Amino acid sequence: MPRPLILASGSEIRLHLLRSAGLDVHAQVARIDETLIRAGLAAEKAHPRDIADMLAEMKAARIAAKAPDALVLGCDQVLEFRHEVWGKPETRDEAAAQLGALRGQTHRLLSALVLFDAGEPIWRHIGEARLIMRHFSDAFLEGYLDRNWPQIGHSVGGYKLEEEGIRLFDRIEGDHFTILGLPLLPLLTYLGTRGFIAT
Repeated sequence: MPRPLILASGSEIRLHLLRSAGLDVHAQVARIDETLIRAGLAAEKAHPRDIADMLAEMKAARIAAKAPDALVLGCDQVLEFRHEVWGKPETRDEAAAQLGALRGQTHRLLSALVLFDAGEPIWRHIGEARLIMRHFSDAFLEGYLDRNWPQIGHSVGGYKLEEEGIRLFDRIEGDHFTILGLPLLPLLTYLGTRGFIAT
């Protein structure tokens, strides 16, 4: 019988993607101070991939400690731009500054997954996507923020590609699920190979 999965995240889009794929999953938010941890790792000049991976592992470990018999999936996504790591904008002004800086530029999204079983990490994956923003006008940016703040504050970079945020971009290179914060195909492949889900 397929085993249930705990998603160590409050992300509605990740939960929706997993359930839409037919997985028996429920979410449990892992309480960690992401901002403080990300800042500490960045101060140590940790690679952005390692920051995403570490945050995903810490979230999974927090929930797995309470549910050692469950499969627990930790996820994290970071935006890398000019060797700096950005998180979710906390204010409208911060969102405006981030989007203004990314205008006409290329950045990367790194989406990390770490799966725990019996309280231990057994699999990890980091998906990568490259996104090229178009040269949008200041007027478009203001209108975009008027229509979409504060919802876009839940999105790394201050945009949601599954909504109007797609209009900010000229080109996208990478897996759609990675951009949404959950590299779904590698996860499903691993779960099927290990017999955790039917194949």
